[in-house]
Amino acid sequence: MAARIEHLVTSGVFSLDGGNWDVENNVWIVGDDTEAIVIDAAHDADAIADALGGRTLRAIVCTHAHNDHIDAAPALAGRTGAPILLHPGDLPLWKQTHAERLPDGELADGQVLTVAGTRLTVLHTPGHAPGAVCLYAPDLDEHGTVFTGDTLFQGGPGATGRSFSDFPTIIDSIRDRLLALPPETRVRTGHGEPTTIGAEAPHLEEWIARGH
Repeated sequence: MAARIEHLVTSGVFSLDGGNWDVENNVWIVGDDTEAIVIDAAHDADAIADALGGRTLRAIVCTHAHNDHIDAAPALAGRTGAPILLHPGDLPLWKQTHAERLPDGELADGQVLTVAGTRLTVLHTPGHAPGAVCLYAPDLDEHGTVFTGDTLFQGGPGATGRSFSDFPTIIDSIRDRLLALPPETRVRTGHGEPTTIGAEAPHLEEWIARGH
């Protein structure tokens, strides 16, 4: 059976630099009827486990380590036995939320994860966070899809006004890694609605001019 994409929205609190914000996060499940991976275990391990049903969870993949994307990861790992994977550049952020429980494995640029016969390539896209990654799956959807976490949204790049972030770096990541993908590629984000590479690419210079 071919892999498919399932989508949950979970709610919680994003905390950084002494501030707290109520947020809704996208949780993505990629797999078939027997196995799956979870991209960003946000807020509600019970809801994610329910959505998985009896499937084998192969990995919990973190697009970055802001608390709202990883707060449910250890609980989900404990329930399923799945490893938590994170780019090592985000370990300092991870430790702010889970000081006593490190990830189980590292993500690296160019690494390929396979689930249900589908390949997802890790793209290191720093800027929103030092270890931020996207996952590109050219065989998902009719024209491929990329899971961008908080690197690229409908309407522009992820926020860079807080600790561990940098605006010129995220612009370089988007220009060099994401806008190089086919324009029909579906962009599935960490928050909000999906978009496509082609819809966002024409606005790069506008984002640079705005400087955020």
